[in-house]
Amino acid sequence: MAWFNEWWIWMVAGLVLAIAEVLIPAWIFLGFAIGAFLMGVMIWLGIGSGLSLAWSLVIFAVLSLIAYIALRQVFGIRRGQVKVWDRDIND
Repeated sequence: MAWFNEWWIWMVAGLVLAIAEVLIPAWIFLGFAIGAFLMGVMIWLGIGSGLSLAWSLVIFAVLSLIAYIALRQVFGIRRGQVKVWDRDIND
């Protein structure tokens, strides 16, 4: 079995990406971490255990995109919300 078909590798990758999100807050690493975690769960359940590397990466990318869009919907700026600066950074 290839390394990309091991569920624990995807879980470790998700953990590393989640730690990167804590250290470098950018909102993008969290989507990738959720995508890697979901890919690990899929392989653990036997859904994607026989895929090639290309298909594994495509599914990971789609899961990460869905997670990122969901995070933006839940935690993003609300429609009509405007950032108002009331003081200058140089004051």
